[in-house]
Amino acid sequence: MFKFIRSDLSQFNAYKAHPGSDSAEPVPIQFDRLDTNESPLDLPPEIKEKLAGIYQKVIETNRYPDGGYETLKNAISEYVNESANLSNSTFTAANISVGNGSDELIRSLLIATSLGGEGSILVANPTFSMYGILAQTLAIPVVTIGRNQSNFETDLEAAKSAIKQTQNPPIRVVFVVHPNSPTGNCLTTREIEWLKSLPEEILVVIDEAYFEFSQTTLVTELLQHPNWIILRTFSKAFRLAAMRVGYCIAHPNAIAILEKVRLPYNLPSFSITSALMALENRQLLLESIPQTLSERTKMITVLSSHPNLEITPSTTNFIYLRVKTDDSHSLATFLTKINQKLRSQGTLIRLLPSGLRITIGTPAENTRTLERIQAVLK
Repeated sequence: MFKFIRSDLSQFNAYKAHPGSDSAEPVPIQFDRLDTNESPLDLPPEIKEKLAGIYQKVIETNRYPDGGYETLKNAISEYVNESANLSNSTFTAANISVGNGSDELIRSLLIATSLGGEGSILVANPTFSMYGILAQTLAIPVVTIGRNQSNFETDLEAAKSAIKQTQNPPIRVVFVVHPNSPTGNCLTTREIEWLKSLPEEILVVIDEAYFEFSQTTLVTELLQHPNWIILRTFSKAFRLAAMRVGYCIAHPNAIAILEKVRLPYNLPSFSITSALMALENRQLLLESIPQTLSERTKMITVLSSHPNLEITPSTTNFIYLRVKTDDSHSLATFLTKINQKLRSQGTLIRLLPSGLRITIGTPAENTRTLERIQAVLK
């Protein structure tokens, strides 16, 4: 290793968008790509044509983007208020920060709270891996606890103990996902009450990347809890994964801190334009959600009929599949076999240590996936 590189980086693995693949080659477009929780639907042609026209006639590629993002922030705050049945003045542009995907916002939050030995973070596994990965790349300690294996509720006793015992450095940030990835469950009443009980010196980050599917949000709680921040994204229901636009909702003072550590011009002009266009056409884009939920029900019903499979109830655009066995070695082998077989037949899913996460695709993709899984299980 180079002598000028931090020694601890040798212990980390780079994030892989398609873990478990048999090669480093790009994923062929003809695969059913049910492994990254993207929308299976591209933007409608008429919207893409409008975006192409704006790119050609309006966007000057020799100019930096609008670095303040006021127009986009105003549009986002309007959507947040509308979707939570709040007055137009409840949340404003002052409550919004935008990032190059939610990942950048997570990194900014870590820099603002825990860098330089100031703090550590708490996560309950299994959950979105980037919280831990980003913390480790910044040399921020990660405290992990488990979950109830029946409903995937956070082990609250372990969480309380970890916060009490972790003092050097203390836990500064608690990350939760509502609903959680990869398990698909929303926060329980007990978890929410615990979050409310946390002292204000702990930042509570609530990731609502799948809000449009769950229609469950804690955004109104921000009014009583200035130490809470909610993350959201345009990458899922709004079909803009390629544009990398994330945003957070928080108290204006917290947003002001994030602005201090945000990189300048962190969103390209075309990404800004795409997010604005998506919000303007949100009714059209979100019309596909009922079909996704219906397809999710179909997949859960079919897969749950197999005696050796266990499907967790989901409030998202994906399902979490587990195999019933007490042998962890045979479980890992079997999950890997299913993943490899599906890949060889043209279906990509997410292989995880204790289960498989399957994104809900188009009806045709879902039918093929069900047929292929049933064939493997035979």
